[in-house]
Amino acid sequence: MSVVNAVAATGGKSGDHRIAYLRKGRLESLTLAQLDALAARLAHDLRRAGFERGDRVGVLARNGIEWVLLDLAAIKAGLVTAGFEFGKFKEPGGLVEKYRLKGMFSDVGFHHPSVTDLRPLVDEVLARGPGEFGPGAFGGAIDEPVRYGPKDCTTIKFTSGSTGEPKGLAATVGSIDASLAAVQALFGHGPGDDVLVFLPLSLLQQRYWIYSALAHRHDVTVVPYEFALDVAAKVQPTVVMGVPGFFESIKKHLERSGDLVPGDAVRRRERIEALLGARIRYLWTGSAPASRDMLDFFDGCGIPIFEGYGMNETCIVTKNHPGHNRIGSVGRLLPGKKARIDGDGVLIIGSDHPVNVAYEYCAPGDNERIFLTGGEVRTGDLARFDEDGYLYILGRADDLVVLGNGKNVYVRKIEERVRRHAAVEECVLFGSGEPYLVAVVSPAEAPVGPAQRDAIAAHVDAVNATLPRDERIVKIFIAPEPFSIEGGLLTSQFKPKRKEIFKAFGREIAQLYGVPA
Repeated sequence: MSVVNAVAATGGKSGDHRIAYLRKGRLESLTLAQLDALAARLAHDLRRAGFERGDRVGVLARNGIEWVLLDLAAIKAGLVTAGFEFGKFKEPGGLVEKYRLKGMFSDVGFHHPSVTDLRPLVDEVLARGPGEFGPGAFGGAIDEPVRYGPKDCTTIKFTSGSTGEPKGLAATVGSIDASLAAVQALFGHGPGDDVLVFLPLSLLQQRYWIYSALAHRHDVTVVPYEFALDVAAKVQPTVVMGVPGFFESIKKHLERSGDLVPGDAVRRRERIEALLGARIRYLWTGSAPASRDMLDFFDGCGIPIFEGYGMNETCIVTKNHPGHNRIGSVGRLLPGKKARIDGDGVLIIGSDHPVNVAYEYCAPGDNERIFLTGGEVRTGDLARFDEDGYLYILGRADDLVVLGNGKNVYVRKIEERVRRHAAVEECVLFGSGEPYLVAVVSPAEAPVGPAQRDAIAAHVDAVNATLPRDERIVKIFIAPEPFSIEGGLLTSQFKPKRKEIFKAFGREIAQLYGVPA
C-alpha cells in the first residue's frame, strides 16, 4: 500500500509506538495513534475553516510537534504544504502571493489580511488533546480518506542552495512512496527502532521518517538540531540521521577531549554512546561529502555509518546498507533509479517515479540546466561507478578552480584533507584566475589563539608536502569564528556556501594575493 495513502487514512495506527518531541522546553511524547487522531482533528478543522483539496499552506517554523501535526493534517485533508527553512525565509508575509498560500503557520510574528493564520487552529487542537474518534466522528468531512495517485503532489520543497532564491519543486507521491519502500527494504525499520530527526522538517526527506513510523510501527523523535545530542542521551535512539558535518563535530569533540587512546575501539565506542545513546543500530549520512577519516572513526568501533547520495531533484539515489557497505562510495543504485555519466564526467539520474520534471519556482534557465528531456536530472556532480556498481562522487563540476596559468584543480579532496585536523571545522579554497590557491579556514573553536594558528599552519604545510605544486595552498586566512547557519555561511545541511564565504572575506582573500586593503 502507498505509504502516503496510509498516512492519509485515519485510524489503524499502532498505539504501542510513540513520537517524542520538545515543547516549551520539555521532552514530551504521544502514541502514534494519538498523533494520528490529532492530525485527523486538525484536518477536520481545516476543512471547516474553508480549506479545500489542493489549497496551499505554508510552514515557517523550527522542528516541533506543530510542524509534524500540520503536515500530517494537510495530507489527510488533501492540502499542499510549502515548507520554508526557518531563518532563511525572513518575512512570512512576502511568501503569501509568491507561493499562492491560503494558510500560514509561522514561529515569527505573522499577519496577512487574505491568509488564515494557522497557529490558533494548531494550538487549539493540541490543547484539546487527541480524544477517541470512531467512524463518522467528523460529520463526513474526512470520513472518506483522500486518495493519492503517484503523480499527485503533497508538498513544495525548496533547495537549501548556497546562493540566490531557493528553487521550489513540487514532490510527487510516487517519488515519496518509492523512496520509502526502497529504504524499508534495505534497513527494515520496525518495532524496537527509534529514529532521531533533527535536520529541518522543511527538508521533505526528514518528514519521511515520520511517515515511516506511522506505516512501519516504530518510534521517532523530532527536535531542533541544536538539541540533538541532549535529547539523544535521553531517548536512546537506534538510528540517527545526520549530515557529515554533525558526525564530524562529534569526532572532533571527542578527539579534543583528550580522553581517547589511539587504537582503543572499545573506549571510542563508549564515548560515542555517551553522546548518542547505547542502542545505536546504525547511523545514516549524506547530503554532503563525508570524509574517510570520519566514516572509519565510527565504523571502526562497531557503530555502522552508511553514506548515501541524493538531491532535492532526485530524492535518494544510492545507499550503502548492511551487508553492502563500501566505505568511500555512496552505495549502489536503489530500485527504480537509473544513472549514467555524460561526456563531461557529470552524473545524470533518471527515476521510474521522478520527484518532478521541472521546478515550479526558479530563475530563468534553471529548468533547462538541471532537467533533461525525459525527466533526467543533471546533478552537477562528477562521478564514477566501480565494477560492482558502487557510486563514487569525485566532486562538484563547479569545484573546479582554473588557475591563472590554466591549470585545472579539483579542490574538494584538498579541502577534505585540511578538514581532518581537529582545529579545523571547514576549509574552502579559492584561486580562479589567480597564480595560486588560498584557503579560508573555519576554526573549530573561537577565539583562535597562537597555538591553534600554528597547528593549522603546520597541518596545511604537511598536506602541501604531498601535493603537486599547483595544488598547494600558498596562503591561508583563519576566520575569527566558526562558520554557522545563522551567520549565512553554511546551508541548513551544514555545507559551506562558497560564494557567500568569498563575499564575506573578499577583502582578506584579496590581501592573500597582495592586493592592498
